[in-house]
Amino acid sequence: MDVNIRVKEGEIFGFVGPNGAGKTTTIRLLLGLIFPTRGKAKIFGKDVMIEGKKIREIIGYVPGEVNFYPDAHIEDFLNFSASFYRDVDRKYLAKLCQDLSLDVKKKFRELSLGNKKKVAIVQALMHKPKLLILDEPTSGLDPLMQKTLFEILLDEKKKGTTIFFSSHVLSEVERLCDCVAMIKDGKIIKILDIEELKNSYLKVVRLQTEEREKLMSIFKDSKVYSEGERKYRILFGGNVNELLQKLSKIEIEDVFIEDPSLEEVFMQYYKEE
Repeated sequence: MDVNIRVKEGEIFGFVGPNGAGKTTTIRLLLGLIFPTRGKAKIFGKDVMIEGKKIREIIGYVPGEVNFYPDAHIEDFLNFSASFYRDVDRKYLAKLCQDLSLDVKKKFRELSLGNKKKVAIVQALMHKPKLLILDEPTSGLDPLMQKTLFEILLDEKKKGTTIFFSSHVLSEVERLCDCVAMIKDGKIIKILDIEELKNSYLKVVRLQTEEREKLMSIFKDSKVYSEGERKYRILFGGNVNELLQKLSKIEIEDVFIEDPSLEEVFMQYYKEE
């Protein structure tokens, strides 16, 4: 792997890439679950290999796949988890369970995938960690619970919590994160703040025209994609006035101009790499 990143304290840092890109491996290195063959990682100035025990006291972690004790009741499991920390606010713990609609009287094996993920979220947050490491935290959650989780995370950010948010769902990263790192094949290909990333291409143009050859000639320096009969999408990275001048040279049936989504920008970087 070739990963070199620095996360600022108090920010939500997005870590994006497709499955198999190296996201989970990087997180396991940070947690001291696997060991690097070269290089080092530090959290709050502490080496993860040397001071792992101290670091884990101030970290909350939500794994991508949640597997706890199948026959344990959730309430017992959370109490057991709380015993590992010096001070757990029981009122806060109860509020997390209430906000996430978690039934603590059930056994873990009785839970759906989404409810298992809720247990992991509560466990990660119960001791009010300085750093949250989240590996695909929304997988299995319904849209309502995803919204609740985002509200919790933004509230944690206001309190000064640093959040490392790994995901392949780019809309989540766009909504939550201040900065994002793109990883491909174990290598960081780009680190940008969200606004810079979104503005990497100034505009997305969707239009309908019969003048395909003319369109391709005028926008030969831009990315042009066909989206059906007479319909095209253009990623344009120039001056807006220049864009309007180019469009005026084409007989257009319909046109729509918008800012690019994070997914469109990310895929462009990914294809270039």
